[in-house]
Amino acid sequence: MSKKKQELAAQGETQIDEADLFERVSVIIETRKYNAGAYANREITLMYWEVGHHINSVILDGGRASYGKKILTMLSAKLVAKYGKSFSERNLYRMILFATRFTDLKILPTLSAKLSWSHFLEYTTVGPSLAGSTKEIEMMACPDKKTGLKENEK
Repeated sequence: MSKKKQELAAQGETQIDEADLFERVSVIIETRKYNAGAYANREITLMYWEVGHHINSVILDGGRASYGKKILTMLSAKLVAKYGKSFSERNLYRMILFATRFTDLKILPTLSAKLSWSHFLEYTTVGPSLAGSTKEIEMMACPDKKTGLKENEK
């Protein structure tokens, strides 16, 4: 052992590899930031689904389309004032469409961790129902998997 290392050891200190320390801490930070982003994306997507589902079930069900349109305009104005433009009338309509076209709530948390809200918006505009396309969406979210998400969760 060199004289300097002996002196440090005698003092109870050890030499630290600063570059290694920086790299390891950087990996921790980047991993946690990525995980936080994925979690936030999942929660936002679930929130949009819940908002759309609730509006659709309370206001628009039962043939109240014309009355519902007026209520949607009023609701949107209040939500935009409180929460911002993410709750514009157009976006509320998209949330309703999302909830009505993506009905399998069981796999939604898993998919929303892999897909962004903009991905779901694209899927809501492709056809009348995503019920038949769920497997395709699962495969796009997890292209390295040969089985569906439901099977992988077991």
